Order: sequence, then structure tokens, then C-alpha cells
Amino acid sequence: MAKKQPHIFLTGGSGFIGTRIVEELLDKSSPLKPSKITIFDIQPYQGIKNELIEFIQGSVCDFEALEKASKNADVVIHTAAIIDWGTKSEQEVLNINVNGTKNMIRACKLNNINYLVYTSSLDAVFTGTPLVDIDENQPYPKTHHTVYCESKKLGELAVLEAHSTTLKTCILRPSDVYGEADPYHIDSLIDMAKSGFYVRLGNGKSNCQHVYVGNMAYAHVLAANALWTNNSKVEKEIYFITDGKGSNFFKFFDKVVEGAGYKIFPKNAWIPKTLAYSIGSLSEATAILMRPIKKYNPKFSRFAVIYTCTDFTFSSKKASEDFNFHPKYSTEEALQKTIKFYSKNK
Repeated sequence: MAKKQPHIFLTGGSGFIGTRIVEELLDKSSPLKPSKITIFDIQPYQGIKNELIEFIQGSVCDFEALEKASKNADVVIHTAAIIDWGTKSEQEVLNINVNGTKNMIRACKLNNINYLVYTSSLDAVFTGTPLVDIDENQPYPKTHHTVYCESKKLGELAVLEAHSTTLKTCILRPSDVYGEADPYHIDSLIDMAKSGFYVRLGNGKSNCQHVYVGNMAYAHVLAANALWTNNSKVEKEIYFITDGKGSNFFKFFDKVVEGAGYKIFPKNAWIPKTLAYSIGSLSEATAILMRPIKKYNPKFSRFAVIYTCTDFTFSSKKASEDFNFHPKYSTEEALQKTIKFYSKNK
């Protein structure tokens, strides 16, 4: 007798990755055919419409709402998180990223949900020192650069601890996610190009990993399908997800900025790491001083400097071996889609 089609419960389904997970789940080529997708997010859902989709607005910090919304679900994909690099309060970040994850785990157990895919981050193991061609055995650092990094580690530990014969889990660590409607990188770089003075951090030699949002979403679908079909290889495992070779952060995104029709001037201006770090400190301090008047996230932070100026490379070999992850979208196609989006919105 064939296994029924699963009811997918997706937290953070209104977000950058979440909306694309919905698209990949509903794609005709999806290996996982949902009977229903319940999206649970504090932000309104504005993604594609489909009769299989139900949207419930709520916070993962509200356990009662979360538990009620996830009744009758079969598989949870937990992407809900607050992404922050040092500008929000520790309490806010930990409450959403750690307590929210624990709430989801508790709801899974009460509602007899047997499968949970958790979206973590490469930041869980970020040390601030060069990490070259590492794998998933890389240990957690003793201390973290930001509470966000710490929160993703604590979220991972909670998911690993919750794994059992009745709640099977796995963890995905996205590399630097980009794509259409990227809320983290491209807009600020385009704004800099518009200003007429475009500068980069470091010396252009450090490399990091990127992943197209469509490929990251596809990896979630594959991982959820692996759990649903009882692929024991993925149970209680952690996976780095990337779709190309390491490259310099700024040189990579230069292709998008210029491709979308924005002029980069000067062509080769770089701020040395030590100077950039000092500017990042000042920028963060200004944001803190301005909080009583206006809350904003500085586009320049110490963490941004350290991250973009430090080697941090790995592969998705383990994901390829365990649940057959291969990029659905080539780098060329991903860049074309991203450039087209930003060209249209110019």
C-alpha cells in the first residue's frame, strides 16, 4: 500500500527561503507531493496561490497558536528565524530562534508529527578565522561573534536532542543565500552603486560559499522527502548546502549589480579589513545610540567585515551522497534569474 501524501507544516513560509520552498513543493517535478501545505508565519504570506495552501498568521513564540496550527501535519519544515548580525537584542534573537524552535519540537511531540527538517545556518560554526574546505564534522566554536550565531547552534542542539524513534530530524545549513528579492545583500550593494561610490571590504582574496535560493528550497524538499520515505541516512544528520565553488563575496555580487545595469565606480576600490572593522564598530554604535529615536539595522557591521574578509568554504558532498542533492538550477541560470529580477525593478 502506497504511503499517503504528507501534510506539510512550514514555519517562516512568508520569508525569502520559505516562499521558494512552497514553489518547489508545488512544482510538477517535486519528489514530495503534499496533500496540503500549512504556512505559519508572523508576516503575511504573499507567495504563489494554490488550493493546497493554508496560511495561518502567528509567532513561533506563541506555543498555543503553534500547537493548534500544526495539528494533523505529517512533516514540519522549520525555517522561521530572526536573522541578525548584532543589532537586535539578545532576548529577541534567542526567544525566536531558540525558544521558537523548542516550541516547534514540543508541538511535534504533542501532535504526533514524526518528521522535522530544521533550517540552521553556516553561522553556527563560524569562528572568524579561516575555515577552508571544512565538512560537517567542524566543531562549534567555544564563543560566537554574535547572538545570532549562538542561537543557530542552540537551535541545532535542541533539534539533535529531540531526535527519537518517533520524531526523526535533520538539519540544513545554508551557505550565503541569494536570488530574486534577496533581503540581505543585493539591495544595499545596488544602493551603493547608485550613490556613485562603490567600495568593497578586504583585499578580494577571501572566498565564501553561496547558494541560489531556489536550490536551497529544493534541498529542503529533498531532505523532507528523505525523512518521509524513511531514508535512515539523513536521520539526526547535519548538512551544508551550497551549489558552486567558493568565491569572493563582492566579486560574486558584482556580476549581479553590473548585470542589472548599475555602474560600479570606482572599478577597484577596497577598504582594508582593519579600517573596515573600525567603521563597522562606529556604524553599530550609531545604530544603538539612535534606537530611542529610530530603529534601523546598519548595513555596515563588524560581523559583515569579518565574514566577507575571511575564508569560509565547504561543499554539499554529504547532502549529495545521503539524499541526492544536486543543484536544480545552474549558477548561470540562477544569476540570469537574479539579474532579470533586479533589472526589471531598476
